[in-house]
Amino acid sequence: MATETKNLNKLTKNLGKYLDQDQLEQVKKAYFFAANAHSGQFRVSGDPYVSHPLAVAEILGNLKMDQDCLSAAMLHDVIEDSGIPKTFLKKEFNKEVANLVDGVSKLDKVELTSKKDLQAESFQKMVLAMSEDIRVIVVKLADRLHNMRTIKFLNQEKKLRIANETIEIYAPIAHRLGMHQIYRELEDLAFEILYPLRFRVIEEAVKRNTRGRKKILKKVETSISQKLQEQDLDCAISSRRKHYYGIYKKMKRQSKTLKEVLDVYALKITTSNAMDCYKALGVIHNAFNPIEGRFKDYIAIPKSNSYQSLHTGIMTFEGLPVEIQIRTSEMDELAEFGIAAHWVYKSGEKDNPVQARARRWVNGLMEINARSEDASDFVEVIKTGLVSNEVYVFTPQGDIIDLPKDSTPIDFAFALHSDIGLHCSGCRINKNLAPLSVPLESGQTVEIITDKVPQTNPSWLDFIRTSRARSAIRHNLKNLKESEARKFGKRLLEQSLFPHQTKLRDVPKNKMKKLLTSLNYKSVRELLESIGSGKRSSLVVAQQVMQFLDEKENDEIQFSNLQITGAEGLVVTYSSCCRPIPGDHIIAHFSTSRGIVIHQERCKNILPIRHDPALCSPVQWEDTLSGDFSVEIKIVAEDKAGILAEVSAVIAEYSTNIESIKSDPPSGNKVDLYILLAVTDRDHLAKILRRLRRKDFVISATRIHSWEQRNATLPIIDEEISEDS
Repeated sequence: MATETKNLNKLTKNLGKYLDQDQLEQVKKAYFFAANAHSGQFRVSGDPYVSHPLAVAEILGNLKMDQDCLSAAMLHDVIEDSGIPKTFLKKEFNKEVANLVDGVSKLDKVELTSKKDLQAESFQKMVLAMSEDIRVIVVKLADRLHNMRTIKFLNQEKKLRIANETIEIYAPIAHRLGMHQIYRELEDLAFEILYPLRFRVIEEAVKRNTRGRKKILKKVETSISQKLQEQDLDCAISSRRKHYYGIYKKMKRQSKTLKEVLDVYALKITTSNAMDCYKALGVIHNAFNPIEGRFKDYIAIPKSNSYQSLHTGIMTFEGLPVEIQIRTSEMDELAEFGIAAHWVYKSGEKDNPVQARARRWVNGLMEINARSEDASDFVEVIKTGLVSNEVYVFTPQGDIIDLPKDSTPIDFAFALHSDIGLHCSGCRINKNLAPLSVPLESGQTVEIITDKVPQTNPSWLDFIRTSRARSAIRHNLKNLKESEARKFGKRLLEQSLFPHQTKLRDVPKNKMKKLLTSLNYKSVRELLESIGSGKRSSLVVAQQVMQFLDEKENDEIQFSNLQITGAEGLVVTYSSCCRPIPGDHIIAHFSTSRGIVIHQERCKNILPIRHDPALCSPVQWEDTLSGDFSVEIKIVAEDKAGILAEVSAVIAEYSTNIESIKSDPPSGNKVDLYILLAVTDRDHLAKILRRLRRKDFVISATRIHSWEQRNATLPIIDEEISEDS
């Protein structure tokens, strides 16, 4: 216990800088209570168990959290591990501490990687705990951070599960709450566990690259400092190390090599006020050439987690590009600590911007939870809504609304208010009428046109982006009366049949009966209700009706091929399990959540349902279809120096982009390469494969059609984390 006593003294000294004596005594009392409750308990590392809550409190102390939060950190495991009742904690300390400990204990039971229904229930518990006191999640994040720092003592299976949970859920929550310091460390620690080879490659490259450019960076820093002093600007300059997982994500997102990403260095400049930020920006742009397209003003328009800063890029000495972030000291503290910033000083005062936005976000989740009848829908909403690229648009009154990238006017309407979204009938973008499905861009002014009667349309689900809009639309459609849904479905189907110059009444009764049987419906009423409530797409049903009408009389209905152009009015996606490309024989799967999903006919995932016309239909490629499609190939080659360069050169001859490269460890004198390419069709792919096979070092070059054929264990550049985890 000598080490713990020493650490307690160190913590007490740190806390004494901002807590008064009575507050400090409460925290110390909580420590001794926890030490007694956990007496005889040890961590996997062999350390006394009380060392963990002490370390969690130390993390929160660095964030300057209040005494109740610190006390809860000390006590956060006593209910679960020592059987201490909540009522006893309330009596010994206070109601706030007891509620916080109880909230964290409930989160400790959350299994975020469990089976679907249990996972959904766990998510709901997490949101409920955050809604009661958002400090619960702050304590939990500190708890998770210390567990990640000491994860090396666990077995491999537990390490992978916890690391995956951290990178999928806890790191994004920390980011959403503006706690960038914790967010970056959580991501890096999880990255090291999940992808140790990639982590080491990036870590060594960063260290090597920084050593080689130290003198130039110092020269840039000195030059900027001198220029700012000449203008009487009191600024602090520091270099900013990019976190390794951030580098990895940037490589994937922008399809850049490690060298290209590492060639950009970063400096942070802090000032005393916002006006000086803009003055400093002017000085820097006057001294160095700014890089086009790199300037962003997050001070005027903060991010959704209230992050504020000016971003720019400049070309410096010897052509070295440098990223610059300029913000005030207060903005910097909010950027690093987010919701935890200034917490101890805010008692009785208004929330800081991060806290206010965090509360709005949690309240929004509570609203979605209340509307979600299916718990799995709620899981989908949470996971997709945690982190996203953003656009910033304006209301006609000049208010700023931040939305995920590719959001539509429908998303904007629901962001204003659910009733506005449900009654939305049209919109104006920059005073011009525009479709409700058009993606919004930053800087646009959007005006929503409403109707007295609700206008909710199931087709909106095909293009909306935000979880708030999706849950509200689904909830509204589920609550439609059967008769209303039937009328609505008929109107939608008639609209979809209109381009074919056909009406529903034109379908003969005997043929309609066979059609309904094939689609697994008992009556036309049931089919129309299904369309009206958003369970089936009127566009797909209309095409199936028309193709059925063209069939000759026979006992068995055979749908002819739908034409796939990628613009049917539905979301059309291409399955990543078999990666179909133009020229392949294909089949469409109708998914209520993903629209039309295109598979190869030979795909094993589609075999059990391919003959069910309610779920699948044969399709064919449109002759005029253009664009790039992802396809994966496997190259078995002789292991020699420069093999990647030669393979890349061959592929580049055919104007083809490489999206990812993976490889197995060399076996003897052979190496297997797995390459994801962007091709236009089968002919394009065939030319590339023929050219590769002519190379004397290539033993074979073939296309991969299914997951079973993908055995790469050593990714070099990866497209999706989940595909090789």
